[in-house]
Amino acid sequence: MVVTYARPTMLSMPSPTSDPVIPAAPILVVDDDAKIVRLVRTYLERDGLMVVTASDGPGALDAIERHTPALVVLDLMLPGLDGRAVIRAVRRDDDAGRTPILVLSARSSTLDRIAGLEDGADDYLPKPFSPAELVLRVKSILRRTAPAVASDHADLPVIRHADLTVDAARHEVRRGETPVDLTPVEFKLLSAILAADGRVLTRDQLLDAVYGHESSDVLDRTIDVHIRRLRDKLDDDPEAPRYVQTVRGVGYRAARR
Repeated sequence: MVVTYARPTMLSMPSPTSDPVIPAAPILVVDDDAKIVRLVRTYLERDGLMVVTASDGPGALDAIERHTPALVVLDLMLPGLDGRAVIRAVRRDDDAGRTPILVLSARSSTLDRIAGLEDGADDYLPKPFSPAELVLRVKSILRRTAPAVASDHADLPVIRHADLTVDAARHEVRRGETPVDLTPVEFKLLSAILAADGRVLTRDQLLDAVYGHESSDVLDRTIDVHIRRLRDKLDDDPEAPRYVQTVRGVGYRAARR
């Protein structure tokens, strides 16, 4: 198991105003191919991001616990514990469960991508890959998952539906008095669906609500995967939904009360 830590030099650091999405926590890069690790680390550090690395599954989990990374770039075919098992372990952890994960894998079929998303990955980039695109994907995820400033949502109303309460200013969801821990993507999906107040939102509309101008690079079936994970957390039966209703062939809407 190998875990290393690297801090970018002052020459590689961007100016304070050049990019607001530079987290204080490092990016964790996990791959058993040392050349890929060096390549990814070099490009991330050039953009001012700190990097930690691991070469196997157990090392990845250890690095996540020790460094609390802002994001994980994860290969799937790892020794010791494969990448999918790493994702599932992270998503079961109360403290690390919200850590964004970008899969970087030679398994590039649509089924592989969907399986990775179902396990809990936030994005999927197949190998061979463009290092410049990887940096763009990393920054895109960091933008989507960055903690919102309370003033950004101060004027947004609290959304209530059945026994759900969605508070954008606090980034909280409660079912009755019980908090529901959602990822940023799941929170945006639920907020968009409930705010539509019964109107049907297509997958393209939901992709735009979650990913913005980057939605063209995302599989539309990604929405279905995130909806399934959202329903699991809300204990929402798709056959008798209380919160999110499927409109077959069209999209999703808030379930009728």
